Order: sequence, then C-alpha cells, then structure tokens
Amino acid sequence: MTVKRMDNVGIVVEDIDAAIEFFTELGLELEGRVPVEGDWADGVTGLRDMRVEIAMMRTPDGHSRIELSRFLAPTVVADHRSAPVNALGYLRVMFTVEDIDDTLARLGKRGATLVGKVVQYEDMYRLCYIRGPEGILIGLAQQLGQQASRANPMSRKH
Repeated sequence: MTVKRMDNVGIVVEDIDAAIEFFTELGLELEGRVPVEGDWADGVTGLRDMRVEIAMMRTPDGHSRIELSRFLAPTVVADHRSAPVNALGYLRVMFTVEDIDDTLARLGKRGATLVGKVVQYEDMYRLCYIRGPEGILIGLAQQLGQQASRANPMSRKH
C-alpha cells in the first residue's frame, strides 16, 4: 500500500476569517493559523515569491482537515467558485452531519445557500449541496437508521 491517509483538502479563499467562522459553525476546530513563505514554499507550489496565510481546520473525529489558504502573493489567477456541480476538476467536500436540517439552519445564518434541495437516497442518507462563503461548494449527508459503519453505498445492488 502506498497511501497511508488523506491529510487535507485545500481551499483558496479571499476572506479567511469568514471561512474559519463558517467551518467552525459546521463543527470543525481551528487547529492553527500561520503565514507561509520562503524558498521551500516556492519550491513545493512552483510559485515564485509566494506568500500565503494558512488556517488548518480539523473535523471532530480528528481524521480529516480542511486547509484554508488566503494568497497575498502572487495574485489569484482563476476563480472556480461559481462552477456548477458538473464542472471538471475538484468539486466539493462532503461532510456527514448529525442533523441536516439543524446544520442548514445554522449555516444559513452564515450565508450558506442550498444548491438544489435536500433529497433522500433510499433508507441510507439525506443529502444536499450548499454554497458556503465565497460560493464554496459543500456536500452534507445525514446517515439514516442504524448504520454504524462507513459502508460504501455504491456497492449496494440496485
């Protein structure tokens, strides 16, 4: 096996404070916030004279992280925030929540908007997509019933 784990998903934002508040409301914890620059940062990203502020947000189970980045230099060159759900490339992050209705109400106060509607997939999940701060696409899933594992719903026979 070559992969040990997935460490984090990176999201570039303009307003890092609003993004931190949004993901804190969702239930993630701010693990740390630091400026990043220097030869090593330039080398790993391929960007010359890069300066970025990073905030690392951790899920309550401690297994997943969101890395929020606000670029100070160089300037941002593309904006994918309003891309539809069928756009090529990285799209969204999905979070399992305890109560999707409560989560939507709380995040709505932080500016989140529902993309489509809340739907139910068989007897397994209630699901929806929302747009959070700066239009970031987030998926929410609420497990239904007595599911105790992260069984792959794609393996079910239909």
